[in-house]
Amino acid sequence: MTISTNNSKTIYSGTGRRKTSIARVKLVPGSGKLIINGLPGESYLQFSPNYLRVSCSPLKLLGLNKEYDIYVKAEGGGLTGQANAIKLGLTRALCEMNPENRTTLKAKGFLTRDARIKERKKYGLRKARKAPQYSKR
Repeated sequence: MTISTNNSKTIYSGTGRRKTSIARVKLVPGSGKLIINGLPGESYLQFSPNYLRVSCSPLKLLGLNKEYDIYVKAEGGGLTGQANAIKLGLTRALCEMNPENRTTLKAKGFLTRDARIKERKKYGLRKARKAPQYSKR
């Protein structure tokens, strides 16, 4: 969804999900800063180079690292799920910005939503699949 603001900057948005995490990403022309839930991205992702690399990988692939500011509202899950949700939301925003980006991002697998979620617990079992110890006598 493209949102136009009063100062003639165009905002592109996308939503990403992974496990129980949801990230609403807004892409604004700027200097390349990452803000997650009002905090700098490095601080929010606990200065983990892996989480930062995963979150910003779509921009790096397209060579737009320092051209857009990323504003994210992330909720649910843990940092791994949120980092991957940010990646998907950012990818969707980039596809909305320029439809030609879609082929490049799809080829690298960025547009595929990882649908793996925790399996529900079944009655008679301790967890989703763990059964109580079998006793013959």
